Formats: sequence, structure tokens, C-alpha cells
Amino acid sequence: MLRAIPGGAIRVVLVVGILAGLTRFATAQTLVERSAEARFQLDLQVPDAALMKFLPPGWTLNVSTQGAAKDANLRAIFVDRLTITDPDGESLGMTGSNRLVYLAAPATNPAGENVQLVIGGLTEDPADAPGPLGVYLAATTHVMERSSTVGAGPVLDSQDWVFEAATGEHLEMHIEYERGVSSRPIPAGPRERKFYSAKDPSVYQISREEQALDIMRNVTTNPPDRVKSFSFTGGGGSYAALFDGTERLLSWDNILWLTRSVLVP
Repeated sequence: MLRAIPGGAIRVVLVVGILAGLTRFATAQTLVERSAEARFQLDLQVPDAALMKFLPPGWTLNVSTQGAAKDANLRAIFVDRLTITDPDGESLGMTGSNRLVYLAAPATNPAGENVQLVIGGLTEDPADAPGPLGVYLAATTHVMERSSTVGAGPVLDSQDWVFEAATGEHLEMHIEYERGVSSRPIPAGPRERKFYSAKDPSVYQISREEQALDIMRNVTTNPPDRVKSFSFTGGGGSYAALFDGTERLLSWDNILWLTRSVLVP
């Protein structure tokens, strides 16, 4: 004999089913690594025509029209990966650390998501090329030096980065600056961003990050300028058209520390 199911019971079953589906969706991501890093980020404006050649079909640039990132269509991010571990805490790579620089453009994918599109990079660890996004080159020349001078006055820092691939691509930065007071994003806590491959836009990583940021010079927001000396050069090989001498530097951002969890769908 069939029995009627009370309306309340049906609602409970539906709610449980929905929650179960959401749980499966939330746990669909797989943690692949964690890292602790120090970074220096340059916001640049490079020729749109050269940059568009790196974008997959159907993708567009998503350039901010206001704020600290105004007009920046490319970022060069120099990274000192101090520690790299797997989900169980075991070291990854040749030494459990690495130095690299990568190029990322703010973009909108065909689904309408605003994401970061990684178009290239140079890495010290040959095992890290071409990397999970398939766009890194092994750096045959790789130099990174960071130092601090502490005395009676403000702390003075310097950073020197040189990366060059066998095919000619190179990215180099030298900077001396007065260290300021770093800030954390408001609200505090991890932020989540998606980084897509320019070579294969079906491939992406999810990055959950916390960081302390010190903006030392910015042409739009005009914070106190604490840069004492600076030089940046890029070009060669596939990067030649991006850095043809017309590029503009827009923001100098020191990321004193960053903790990062990398997940894949």
C-alpha cells in the first residue's frame, strides 16, 4: 500500500540532497602544493597589439580603469619560493625552493570570468619548465640577491634579479628602496584567484593566498615614493615585442611575504 510522504519530509530530503551536492562540489578541488614566498611585482603597460598575440581565441584583456592597478595590462612578478611542499609537508622540486619570474595579464575568459592569464616565465629549476601551465622557460642565467641595511635610520633594502633563457628571453630588475609598513588586504584572510595557461586555456590552477604588501611607488595613487634607484629590462625571443622600449612602469609592489596553497579542479 502506498503511503503519502509528509511535505516537511520532502523538504528535508531536498535540503539534504542539495547540501550533499554542494559538499561534493566544494571538495572537487585537489591540493597539490603549499609554499612560502617573497615577491616583487611590477605593474606595466605594454603594447596591446603585442600582448593580444598571447591571448587564446575568445579571451579579452581586463584592464582596470581606476585604483592602484589602473592601465596595467601586464605584471612581471619576481618570486623567491622559500619553501615548496606537497600536501603532506614533504619538499618538492630539486631543493624544496626555487626562484622565478612570470608574466601575467588580467583577462576575461569566454565564460566571463576575470582571471589571471600566465603568458610566460623564466625559472631557475629546469624541472619547473615548462611548469604546470606549460609556459615557463628554463633560465640558463639566473641570479637573485636580496639584502637589508639596518642602522639608525630607516631600513634600506635592495633586490637584484637576472633571468635569461637560451632562446634569448630575459627579464632583469635592480632596485634599492626604503622599506615601509606593509599592509594586508581588507577583509583579512586568504584570497582566491584563478591562473590560466595562455598556451592551453583549458588548464588552470586555483591559488589561495595571504600576503603583506608594501606599495613603494605608484603613478596613479601617488603614495610616498621610497624607491632610491631602479632599473628594469625585458625582451628577447618571444618577449621582444612586449618590451620594445615603449612599455611604461606603473606600480612597484614589494610583497614581503606570501603564503600560498595551489589547487587544481
